[in-house]
Amino acid sequence: MKRGLLPAKAALPPGLDVRSATILREIVEEYVASGEPVGSRTLARKLGQPLSSATIRTVMASLTEAGLLFSPHTSAGRLPTEKGLRLFVDGLLQFGSLSEDEQKVIGHSLEARGRSLQDTLVEASSLLAGMSDAAGLVVAPKGEGAIKHIEFVALGSNRALVILMGADGHVENRVIETPVGMPPSALVEAANYLNARAMGASLPDLRTRVSAEMKEDRTALDSLAAEVVESGLAIWNGGRGESGGTLIVRGQSRLLADVDGQERLAAIQTLFDRLEAQETMLRLLELVDTSQGVRIFIGAESGLFGATGMSVVMAPARNEANRIVGAIGVIGPTRINYGRVVPVVDYTARILGELMGSTG
Repeated sequence: MKRGLLPAKAALPPGLDVRSATILREIVEEYVASGEPVGSRTLARKLGQPLSSATIRTVMASLTEAGLLFSPHTSAGRLPTEKGLRLFVDGLLQFGSLSEDEQKVIGHSLEARGRSLQDTLVEASSLLAGMSDAAGLVVAPKGEGAIKHIEFVALGSNRALVILMGADGHVENRVIETPVGMPPSALVEAANYLNARAMGASLPDLRTRVSAEMKEDRTALDSLAAEVVESGLAIWNGGRGESGGTLIVRGQSRLLADVDGQERLAAIQTLFDRLEAQETMLRLLELVDTSQGVRIFIGAESGLFGATGMSVVMAPARNEANRIVGAIGVIGPTRINYGRVVPVVDYTARILGELMGSTG
């Protein structure tokens, strides 16, 4: 299908005229579709008049000199460099849109319906992988949301189970030691005391409140119940609410589909190793922290994966208070279909933010 030149009045990336912008656009879109170098004859057939193969070769040479294209083999066609991809994404990319049916599929797939938050995050990651034909990423900070309820359950042998339920549906359990001879009523008293002060607070906030009251001796707890409260809060020190979180990756096998050669395989393995690192998850959250929408990182731009030839498309999931409750995205080769991936990531992030925010 012949498309011709870009409109004369089209907004063009800096430094490009209509002909060079048109040719860069066609090369990138052909590269996204096939992964193969694009030659002047192919472009001439697609563009038709008034551009001849000779004119196209001249423009391609200029784009190569500018660092926007490169030739992988002698006398071969051209491929976009990461710089060329960035110029395309910033100024020439036409985003697609999701159909109503696709929006319904995303909304229906992520509906909680009694499912745990963890299962919902896994489903979101799998959904992104399937709709983008790449690997889906979902990042959720650990335990920074509001507390819904705290409960103590006696286990016998001077032990009790502490159950902490978050407003986001997340549940965590810990076992604590209890004072010798403690009556069951002390556990009830401790739970009532904490629940009365939680009132939607995060765990660090609750810990601060209780600590301040105990230091000022303003609690109405008896000594045994106070000991249980301190133990119940201390058991999460360095854990929930302090650091860490959840990074879920699905569809990793899709990253291996077009891999050929040991060097490329080693680069993918490095990527997998970095995805398992805690600092990667925290860095992904930092990348979207100041963003209101989708961000595209090409190649080494994210500072996460080095020169692995990968692109990351990320968006923050925000609740009704505009607070980031997570981040979602897609990671794939630099020739992922950006026009398709961006609206998928954007809509899924909004739905996930609403779901997580409605329980937070």
